[in-house]
Amino acid sequence: MKLPSFRLRLALLSAALAGSTLVGFGAVSWFQISNAKISRLDAELLNHLMRATPNFPPREEPPVGAASPRRELSKESSRDRWQFYEDSLSYAFGSNTKTPVALLVLDTNNNILYQSNSLPADLEVNRLLLARLKLAPLAPSPKREPPPLPSNPSFERPPLIRPRPPQFITEQTATAVWRVGAAKFPNAQIAIAVSLQAVDQEMATIRNIFLVSIPGALLLVAVGAWLVSGGALRPIHQLTGVIQQVTVKGLDQRIPIGTTDVEFVELIQVFNLMLSRLERSFTQASRFSGDAAHELKTPLTILQGELERTLQQVDPGSEVQQRLSNLLDEVRRLSGIMRKLLLLSLADAGKMSLYLVEVDMSELLMEMLEDVEMLAPHLTVQTDFTDGLRVKGDRDLLIQVLQNLFSNAIKYNLPNGWIQIHTHQTPTTLHVTIVNASKDIPVSECDRIFDRFYRGDPSRNRKIEGIGLGLSLAREIARAHRGDLTLDLTSSGQTAFTLTLPMKLEN
Repeated sequence: MKLPSFRLRLALLSAALAGSTLVGFGAVSWFQISNAKISRLDAELLNHLMRATPNFPPREEPPVGAASPRRELSKESSRDRWQFYEDSLSYAFGSNTKTPVALLVLDTNNNILYQSNSLPADLEVNRLLLARLKLAPLAPSPKREPPPLPSNPSFERPPLIRPRPPQFITEQTATAVWRVGAAKFPNAQIAIAVSLQAVDQEMATIRNIFLVSIPGALLLVAVGAWLVSGGALRPIHQLTGVIQQVTVKGLDQRIPIGTTDVEFVELIQVFNLMLSRLERSFTQASRFSGDAAHELKTPLTILQGELERTLQQVDPGSEVQQRLSNLLDEVRRLSGIMRKLLLLSLADAGKMSLYLVEVDMSELLMEMLEDVEMLAPHLTVQTDFTDGLRVKGDRDLLIQVLQNLFSNAIKYNLPNGWIQIHTHQTPTTLHVTIVNASKDIPVSECDRIFDRFYRGDPSRNRKIEGIGLGLSLAREIARAHRGDLTLDLTSSGQTAFTLTLPMKLEN
């Protein structure tokens, strides 16, 4: 399972926080701008309603017996004035373009003096205007100077009753949305409806700007958060790089503190102290194993020599000879363990010296096959390698690696099993793979099979000799040659190890 990235999560959280802020700010701003435009439109609409008063003709009765053509002429003149007034309203709201406007004028007896007939939805709009006029309050009268107060101090001025100002509402028809206002005057009633098409277009433009700018801002925030978090996490990456280099040979690595942020200073100091303690512990352990191997090497050599000389002096086939032979075998076994510990201590200290010569790996493999045929004649051996496989390396150490691999292939093989040897050569490397029939290695043991003194499940290995140092030493020798020794993933019922060696070893 892929683990989540803290840097990515930090960038996404920053983008989400900024996004919610920008979306909230954009929504509030959009509604505020919309309300401001509607409020400005209402103010202009109120102003035009108040300015409509001079267009009303005076209320005067015609003389008795007057001719009717004069009345018709007055009606025509009044209609022309209202037509001119409507035309002026079309260019008075908001923009330089002509805004659809509907006008309805009634007299005090609710008779229609003028109504718009130039709009596609005139009938529906006129019904809205007429319905609004029925609910409209009396318009406020022009301000007049209050009469002078009487000299009597006890006189109280009657309360001034101010009519309510016109109310504006938004109505929708089948074709458009309208802002409707109406007012009643002493000699007439007037209602005006202004299309909100221009306001809607402006708000749509603002909305589109928000829809384009907010994702762009979020992208910039995410990229900025990614870069900032990368800079903030740089000491962590530096610490990770040093940790990856921490091996037995890299415990002298330290992280500099001079260019580090103060928040990471304590962490880096603790890590450097931990490296110092580990370096001292590994140095002491490596020195102990090396010193122990050196100190035990001489007594074991002397003991082995004395046993060999004593063994030559006793009677052949006697019980004493048998016991001395057993002791000599154990001493030789201890000597082999001491040699392995000494080599491992040198490998830990990075001081494993190699006597580099040209080694014929084909010849070494043939010698190993002869030993297998002698030690395990019941096993079937299959080979697939050519002559002339030469590498630059330490012949004795490479022989020790191959002996360990073939020894394991014999010890952990199945009854009447088999061993296969394959080689693969490239211009730079040589791969030697040794496969043998065996029981399946548990997955939990695959990662620990190269650990020192690890021998797996005792129930499966208690009858097999060894202390668990062979594979660990073999891998250290391969790595000292700039190569490696790995356990391959194979099918069930077999085990495969691959030894990788460079064709040319550079000092």
